[in-house]
Amino acid sequence: MATSPGNAAGGTLDVAQFLQERGFNRYHAYLLMLCSFVTFFDGQDFTALPYALPYIRDEWGIDDYTTGIITSAAFLGQMVGSLFGAYLGDVLGRRPVIIACTIGSAVLTTLVGFATTPEMLIALRFISGLAIGGLLAPVWALSIESMPKAMRSTSVTIIMLGFSFGASSAAPIANFTAPVLGWQGIFWVCGAMTGVFALLLLFTLPESARWMTAKGKSPEKIESTLSRFDPKADLSDYTEYTLSDERQTTRSENPLLKFKELFVGALWIVTPLIWGAYFFSSVAIYLKNAYGVIFMENLGIERTDAAWLSAASGMVGAIGGVLLLALTEKRGPGWIAIAPLIGIPIVLLVGFGYVAGGTELATTLLIGAIFVGAGHAAVISITSIYYPSAVRSFGGGWASFMAKFGAVAAPMIGSAAGFLQGESGARDGYVFTAFCLGGIVMCITALAHFARRLPQSTQDTKNSRAASAQPAE
Repeated sequence: MATSPGNAAGGTLDVAQFLQERGFNRYHAYLLMLCSFVTFFDGQDFTALPYALPYIRDEWGIDDYTTGIITSAAFLGQMVGSLFGAYLGDVLGRRPVIIACTIGSAVLTTLVGFATTPEMLIALRFISGLAIGGLLAPVWALSIESMPKAMRSTSVTIIMLGFSFGASSAAPIANFTAPVLGWQGIFWVCGAMTGVFALLLLFTLPESARWMTAKGKSPEKIESTLSRFDPKADLSDYTEYTLSDERQTTRSENPLLKFKELFVGALWIVTPLIWGAYFFSSVAIYLKNAYGVIFMENLGIERTDAAWLSAASGMVGAIGGVLLLALTEKRGPGWIAIAPLIGIPIVLLVGFGYVAGGTELATTLLIGAIFVGAGHAAVISITSIYYPSAVRSFGGGWASFMAKFGAVAAPMIGSAAGFLQGESGARDGYVFTAFCLGGIVMCITALAHFARRLPQSTQDTKNSRAASAQPAE
C-alpha cells in the first residue's frame, strides 16, 4: 500500500488510522511471537519456585509459615516492580524497560539457585520478582498499541499464553533437572535460557509507534517504526504525527498526575473494577500456582504426576482464555465472567469431597484449573486497553500492583488457614478458590456495564470501525 492516511499538504499523519487500515499482517504476527517469548521466559523464571518447593521443603525441613514467606517474597517483588516498570515504561519507553527487566530476571533467577538458607532464598526471590514484575505492563502496552482495535484484548491473551507455557515448561525442567542437579539446577537452567533470549532482544525488539507519537518523539523515529508495518508506504512527506482516537493527557511525568489520568470520566469506576477482578483472579490463580502441586499430593496424586497435571492445566487454561477473548472482543467484557462462573461448581466438587481419588479426581482438578486459568488470562487482557498510550503502561502497572496484593496474600492465607495440612486442608483450599471466582464474576459483570460509558470503549466495534475510516483532522 503506497498511500497513507492523513493530510499530505499539512504533513500530518494519523498514526491510529495508519495502523488500523493495515489490518493484521506478518509484522503483527512477528510482534506477537516476540512478545510471547518475552512472557514465556518471564513465566518460566517466576514459576520455577513452585516446582522446586517440594524438594526445598524436604531438604531444609522448613515449616508451613516459612514456606508461605518464601512463596510470597516473589509476589511482593512483583508487586513493587510492576509499579516501577510501568512508570518507567511510560517515561523511557516500552523497549528499554522490557530489555532491562529480562536481563535482570535472567541474572537474578540464576542467583536464586545459589541460596543456602531460607532467609537468602526469600531475599533473592524478592529481588528477582522486581525484574519479573517490571516488564509485564510495558509488554502489554507494546502489544495493545501495535495491534488493530479488533485484536487488542486478544493480543494480550495470546502473549500471556507465552507466560502460561513458560510457567508450564518449568515442570519438565524440574522433573528432569532436580534428580541430577538438585532443586538448584531448576533455577540455573531457567536463568540461562532467559539470558540467551535477553541478548536476542537487544537486536529484535522495536519501540511502540503510538507511545512515541503520544510523547512527541522525533518524526524520523516514528517513521522508521511505522514503515515496518507497511514497507511500501511513502511516509517521507509527513513531519507531524497524531493519534485521533485518544484523548489528550498530561505531558508531565509526575506520577501523581499520571495516576489521576486513570480515573478520568467513566474510568473512575472502571479502574477499581479492573483492580477488583484482577485481585480475586490473582488470589485464585496464585494459590493454585504456589500450592497446587502440594494440594494434589495431599489428595493422593504422585508428585511428578501432580507437576505434569499442573503444567497441562496451565497451558490448556491459557488457550481457553484466547478462545474466550474471541467472544469478548465481539460482545463485550461481560463474557469473561463465563469461565469463573463455570469453574465455581467444578472446584466445589473437589472442595466438598464429591470426587475422592483416581482418574475422576485428576480429571476434575484438570477441568477446574482450566477454567480458573482461562478466566485469569481473560481478565489480564482488559487491564490496559481502556487507557491512552501516554499512560497505558502505568494503568496496566497499577492493575498489576493491586492484583499482587492477592498474589502476596494467597500463599500466606494458604499456610495460615491450614490449606497445606493434609487432605482436609487441600479441600478447604479449593472451597476458598470458589469464593474468589465468585468475586471475579461480580466485578466483571459490573465492569461490562460501566465500560459502555467510555468514549473509546473497545466494545463499540461499530463506532471504532467508523472512526478508523475517517481522515485525520
